[in-house]
Amino acid sequence: MSQELDEIIREFLIESFDSLDQLDQDMVTLEQQPTDTELISRIFRNLHTIKGACGYLGFEKLERVSHAGENLLGRLRDGSMSVDGDIIDTLLSVNDAIRLLLTESEKTGEEGEFDPSAIVTRIQAQLQSEGTAPAAAEGASSPSASSGDPAAPPKAKVPKKKAARPTDSGSSIVNSSIRVDVRLLDELMNLVGELVLARNQLLQHTNHIEDSAIHSTGQRLSHITTELQARIMKTRMQPIGNAWHKLPRLVRDTAALCDKQVELSMSGQDTELDRTILEAIRDPLTHIVRNAIDHGIETPTERNASAKSPAGQLQLRAYHEGGQVNIVIADDGGGINLEKVRVRARERGLVSAETLNRMNDHDVTQLIFHPGFSTAEKITNVSGRGVGMDVVRTNIEKIGGQVEVETRSGKGTSVKIRIPLTLAIIPALIITCHAQRFALPQVSLDELVRLEGDAARRSIEHIHGVPVYRLRGQLLPIVYLRKTLTRPPVPKPENPDDEELNIVVLRCGDLRYGLVVDAILDTEEIVVKPLSSTLKGLEVYAGATIMGDGRVALILDAPGLASFAGLSTRTTSQMLARTNNQKSSAEKAQTLLLLRVGERRLAMRLSAVSRLEEFPQNRLERVGQEQVVQYRGGILPLISLADVLGEHEPVNRDEPLRVVVRSVDKGAIGLIVGEVVDIVTEVFKIHPVEDDDLLQGYAIVQSHITEVLDVEEVLRRIPVRLVGTAA
Repeated sequence: MSQELDEIIREFLIESFDSLDQLDQDMVTLEQQPTDTELISRIFRNLHTIKGACGYLGFEKLERVSHAGENLLGRLRDGSMSVDGDIIDTLLSVNDAIRLLLTESEKTGEEGEFDPSAIVTRIQAQLQSEGTAPAAAEGASSPSASSGDPAAPPKAKVPKKKAARPTDSGSSIVNSSIRVDVRLLDELMNLVGELVLARNQLLQHTNHIEDSAIHSTGQRLSHITTELQARIMKTRMQPIGNAWHKLPRLVRDTAALCDKQVELSMSGQDTELDRTILEAIRDPLTHIVRNAIDHGIETPTERNASAKSPAGQLQLRAYHEGGQVNIVIADDGGGINLEKVRVRARERGLVSAETLNRMNDHDVTQLIFHPGFSTAEKITNVSGRGVGMDVVRTNIEKIGGQVEVETRSGKGTSVKIRIPLTLAIIPALIITCHAQRFALPQVSLDELVRLEGDAARRSIEHIHGVPVYRLRGQLLPIVYLRKTLTRPPVPKPENPDDEELNIVVLRCGDLRYGLVVDAILDTEEIVVKPLSSTLKGLEVYAGATIMGDGRVALILDAPGLASFAGLSTRTTSQMLARTNNQKSSAEKAQTLLLLRVGERRLAMRLSAVSRLEEFPQNRLERVGQEQVVQYRGGILPLISLADVLGEHEPVNRDEPLRVVVRSVDKGAIGLIVGEVVDIVTEVFKIHPVEDDDLLQGYAIVQSHITEVLDVEEVLRRIPVRLVGTAA
């Protein structure tokens, strides 16, 4: 039995047991109010619902007994029979028989050995005593059929024979679930959001109190709040298959309209999403599927000419990755006709001919998202009005998602949608600008870059008037948040005079750019609040949140910032072209984090580093013989690199501990270092060393011999019990 069928049967059992409990009450009420036609109709509808699902699932005995009960109720409903105690006894016996069969089905997956023939026979007799009995359900036995006697059964009443009723009316499936109004779940989610805000405020205050008991209580509250938040969010999660169940019919009907053959395959239907996001992606999915059939997949004749099978393949796939849900809709059609896109873009005046000539294929593909753009030759019921892909991008970006399109001529097109799991509570990076705090959703965050001194003053270049930063050989367009928010009348972007430069590297689909901010504070879980109507038109803001001190901070929208700052398709093309010219040299460059431990100058690959932190020494605690610190809602074990390397590191109680945080499978580990010297990106030649497993080798970095640490080997030397719970 497939997982999908198991889930269908489970839902059927839950709904049927609920219906039976209601039927018991309604039938007893009917005995007291025998002329209540509305009550009779409600009982009939509930029993009919149970019978309808029985046939689909192949439960023949259930279908027989429910069909017989439905016949009896039908006679009561049309007034040809009247309600009396004997009729109610029979209907209750039908209820008990259905309950027994459902209970057995829940235990074994089969209907069991209980035979409802006696109840069916009794109903037939009651119906014939009032007139001609209706036809029995298919496969149902009747007195005449079982005896071979064509004569009708006698009109005398059959002795009552009730089915043995289960002592416990509830099943394990029913007891394991409960129906809850969606509005109640939304209210609970709002309350959890307020609890998260209160938790953040409490933790901010306890950071200034040197009391280990208060710190411990605050961390415990933080842990419980996080767990409660996860459980409440789980109740709102639904499988993405709930948004896909109409697509097979849509594919069939659209293919028929277009005279095409399309085979649909879906995987990852059990991938879960917040119900709010699930509702938001229904329309975009519909548009993409219709476009794939109408514009992508060819007719059977065209496919045969291209040595393809007559039926086109349309694949839907969903999976979790990096805290997001990815949805891929791929077809094996002819791909997007980029030349036709260029022609239509020129005809509609979207871009100039000169700009089109400079645009690469990827940028041309992005033109299909322009409002009103369509390559259809004529308007049909399926396409041609130019609202499809524009609606897709708009709706996906409204929920913090991104859309990427890849196409190959003659091979097909793939549309990838990346969306967050939930919109209510999200992790965010807190930054400042003009002494105001802002939140940046981490879903758009790639990395952080901090430059000081001469590096800060000389780091920004200008190409065609656009500020860029060369990050590991790749040109990164730069947006100054201070200038974007204030929009001063300056002739061209200029470097700030500050001695330091904080760059937040953001990604919006295929566009990657750096946002220069005044300061970077910390990461924090924030509760997203909608903007007031007066601010909704500002594209740079995605919402607001309340910080730990009670003040409001606006949430920045990464795609909106890029658009507002003027990062156009032209600019992106120039950056990509310049990047491609330098690809070969960039591939040889490596990025190292330079450290000092004792008297030794060390380096480790930046890819091995999750975060750099500083902790006041009064926050150190002990678990057994090990040093730990409470960190990001968990416990971070600390290991001294000086101890591992056998170096002497002088201790100054007034200075904070400098820690390199490394993520591992079970959490994270903090490596205590003497000093973080620099981060450098250059072409290094690493020379191997012998008799020291902790080193990958040595290299000449900034004119100094530097030992390159093997972080994996260092971690292998650390006992497993030290791995903490901090993320």
